[in-house]
Amino acid sequence: MKRNNLITNMKQNKLSYGCQFNSPSSEQIELLGMANFDFILFDGEHGTFTPDSLEDQARISEMANLTPFAMVPNIERSTIHSFLERGVLGIHGPNINTKEDAEKLSQACKYSPLGNRSLSLSRATHFGLGPSRKEFMEHTNSQIIVIALLEHKDVLKELDQIIQVPGIDFYAIGPKDFAQSIGRPGEIDHPEVKNFEKAVMKSVNENGKKMSGDVYKVIKSSELFYCAAKSFIE
Repeated sequence: MKRNNLITNMKQNKLSYGCQFNSPSSEQIELLGMANFDFILFDGEHGTFTPDSLEDQARISEMANLTPFAMVPNIERSTIHSFLERGVLGIHGPNINTKEDAEKLSQACKYSPLGNRSLSLSRATHFGLGPSRKEFMEHTNSQIIVIALLEHKDVLKELDQIIQVPGIDFYAIGPKDFAQSIGRPGEIDHPEVKNFEKAVMKSVNENGKKMSGDVYKVIKSSELFYCAAKSFIE
């Protein structure tokens, strides 16, 4: 059964490293595996992935010993289910603004009794082959990482309640979208944005939870390529 590199590293107090992709690239995934990265984050919110391409990229990631994660375009149960069925073991849920949003995200990512994810005969479930369904569901629940992205001013109305929702593993901040929500488009260094970041981190720490940056680091593939190309030219 599949195991999540991030969870393995956490048990050893090791920081994990990943690369975010906005479009498919099998060769880059193979190279990142050779470079000993831990996971790939497929941007399904802003990127060009289709269900078919995502499944192929997840398969290649596993072959390269990389755990596939994905940023979903919304937190609807059907949307998250489609991503998980491709073999993804980590879900970034965008626009978590309320306690209900956090509960919806958490429930959609886990099988019963922790959630309401549907069980099917896809590649994520080894096409129905292998261990008993009960054993498979329990193991899979233990390997799914759920990340809530906080990126709107409405978050502040229910911040502590959001952080206290069971089943959310980590929290991340979206400063660009938060700046837009307060009428400061593009001003990610504005004091209100910085105060929002401090408020979120304070609540996360006080509730015994963790920010995503506490356990893993992500670089965009475009930034990685740009830095490598610029270094070569210089």
